[in-house]
Amino acid sequence: MPLIAHSDLPSFSRLRQEGVEVLSTDRAEHQDIRELHIGILNMMPDAALQSTERQFMRLVGSCNRIAQFYIHVFSFPEIPRGEVSQNHIDQYYASFDQLKQDGLDALIISGANPVQSDITQEPYWKPLAETVSWAKDNVCSVMCSCLATHAIVQQLWKLERYQLPAKRWGVYSNRVTNNAHPLTANINTRFDAPHSHVYEVSSEQFKQAGLIVLAESDVSNLHLGTSPDGFRFVFFQGHPEYDSVSLLKEYKREVVRFIKGERKEFPDYPENYFNDIATTLFKDYHQDVINAAGNYESLREFPETQAIPLMDNTWTDTGKAIFNEWLGLVYQLTNRDRRQVFMDGVDAENPLGVSKRQK
Repeated sequence: MPLIAHSDLPSFSRLRQEGVEVLSTDRAEHQDIRELHIGILNMMPDAALQSTERQFMRLVGSCNRIAQFYIHVFSFPEIPRGEVSQNHIDQYYASFDQLKQDGLDALIISGANPVQSDITQEPYWKPLAETVSWAKDNVCSVMCSCLATHAIVQQLWKLERYQLPAKRWGVYSNRVTNNAHPLTANINTRFDAPHSHVYEVSSEQFKQAGLIVLAESDVSNLHLGTSPDGFRFVFFQGHPEYDSVSLLKEYKREVVRFIKGERKEFPDYPENYFNDIATTLFKDYHQDVINAAGNYESLREFPETQAIPLMDNTWTDTGKAIFNEWLGLVYQLTNRDRRQVFMDGVDAENPLGVSKRQK
């Protein structure tokens, strides 16, 4: 179903060029199709700000429900920004105060760059808490990605993330642990998902707090879960929104940080991501960096262009399927007046009618 280009946000034209169906507001107004208004709280750092917009917008736009999707992107002024990103936000992003007044059907909260070991000391902690407090009473469902998951389960369920011995990043095989839940009933029982985090919360922590675990990995632990009611909060620890090249670009950023002296050790490869040819490319480049011995003026460019065609994507179909089910439930549990979250007769404590056995 189409996204609606209701603002001049450049991501709309970029997605249209990629073949995503994006309607003008004039065309949308002449179609008798229900609207769904989806907020995207974008907390990602400058380097990933606009790509994160597009990634989540693609997943929303791939939904096959008969609806028109209005995307409202916003961020927090407390997050430090460079001039270019701040101008982008000032020009194209929505005001949270206005969104609260107008209402949203659902909210997506991106990950963020972890800077503090104590997450409560991050600049976005207080405004995020205020946003979540509003959303849990005024939005049908909130979908959280990676660090947003860590922050919200600490805010609402007092679950504290723990630091890993080394960064967990790569593509990992996950298994559905609850195929009676609507979000996972119609997806593959085993699927891949990208992860990229230094901190994590575990499936065991989720279970002990009464949250629902829907998919996990033997290696990367929790991937997908929900709040105890099964739907009000949906938690990803992984990144179903990632593009094929997202981890490649992240690896490049870490290599550049090493060359600039911003990190001490050359980064390890993302696990289960580079094929043999790509690995050879990056081994050769690593050797070039070693041979340069700090004299990087003549160092050749990072072989990103050669590597891009070698990147496989083994997770997007599953991500689309989960988002499709999620938005389908949002559609069912809201009415045309998005200020009224649940339709008459729906149990707000258990909106999906999930039995204790299914949980």
